[in-house]
Amino acid sequence: MAPPKKPNKMSKDSKKIQKGKKKKKKNKIKIINKTAAVDNKAIDSEWWDIFWKRNSNSDAPLDEDEGFRHFFRVSKRTFEYICSLVREDLISRPPSGLINIEGRLLSVEKQVAIALRRLASGESQVSVGASFGVGQSTVSQVTWRFIEAVEERARHHLKWPDSSQIGRIKSGFEASCGLPNCCGAIDSTHIVMTLPAVQTSDDWCDQENNYSMFVQGVVDYEMRFLDIVTGWPGGMPISRLLKCSGFYKLCESGARLNGSVKKLSSGEEVREYIVGGASYPLLPWLVTPFEGGEPSSSPEFNPVLETARSAAVKAFAQLKGGWRILNKVMWRPDKRKLPSIILVCCLLHNIIIDCGDNLDPDVALSAHHDSDYRGHVCKQVDDVGRDVRERLAKHLLCRNGNVLCA
Repeated sequence: MAPPKKPNKMSKDSKKIQKGKKKKKKNKIKIINKTAAVDNKAIDSEWWDIFWKRNSNSDAPLDEDEGFRHFFRVSKRTFEYICSLVREDLISRPPSGLINIEGRLLSVEKQVAIALRRLASGESQVSVGASFGVGQSTVSQVTWRFIEAVEERARHHLKWPDSSQIGRIKSGFEASCGLPNCCGAIDSTHIVMTLPAVQTSDDWCDQENNYSMFVQGVVDYEMRFLDIVTGWPGGMPISRLLKCSGFYKLCESGARLNGSVKKLSSGEEVREYIVGGASYPLLPWLVTPFEGGEPSSSPEFNPVLETARSAAVKAFAQLKGGWRILNKVMWRPDKRKLPSIILVCCLLHNIIIDCGDNLDPDVALSAHHDSDYRGHVCKQVDDVGRDVRERLAKHLLCRNGNVLCA
């Protein structure tokens, strides 16, 4: 016997109802996704009002604009520029769980603010999260996504200058310290960290018995980074760090610092070069101070060179003071990711300069950026480098009228 028709009709009706429910659910999901996308692309200005009310009772300045720079190291205008750089990346690759305590998706502006605060303060992820009303895991995800995006999108803010820019840099160094044809100043610093027992080794243990990673940078007279190298263990000599860098290989091959020579007041000529401290070798393109019993035709040469070199010393003090995550002992960082964090801090340092913001001297380290480390004098002296240095020393004497020049 065939089954009665009435139950069949009932089942068809129930199927229609279920299909209708599914359609409504799908439509609801579409509306939610569309709303989230609009919220993400829109510029969010509310986050700052909420953050300021929550945190302005701390040691922040009373002025709101100054307070913004205090917390994030950049002006509001530069903050907007940074958001424009990373916006598409932060929208296109949203990880799960990026919501605040109100249950709303985090805006690009709030994500950038969280990451900048983490890098600027060096405070724990829990502490940074509490100041924004988000959890520790959110701070971790947001900060790393921001680092990846800046590393990808802001590379043009850290590159070796072209011929016209090099000319401006040379003029800047000559005007500030009197050294002609100088293209930069070089220095290096340690980023101290703790490592799990399984990752510790003598290579990473430096002369002060810290585990650390080196950063080497070449800067211009405005403290802008022109070249950096990082990722190498802090226990190696600085001279070896230099020779492991791509910058050294380019200079040695003649692909860099190969521009026009400069005629000196002594009648001699000098090639392009950079200046460095006593920890660096004296090379044809790297001029270092006279040491110990080395004869010098100009007693003022070392102070003049130190003035030029101080641009790099101050740049690192500003970098580690402005982005305090680099000046605190990093707790078990991923050594593969740490170079990216360092690079992004250098990029942010340059962005501040390139956008016309003034680097805040109040946040710079008051002491030397590597104050815990004793200087090591490199004994390597190249004959051509010695000749370049002597020509510059003679030029300083001639410039001041201390000797009769050709």
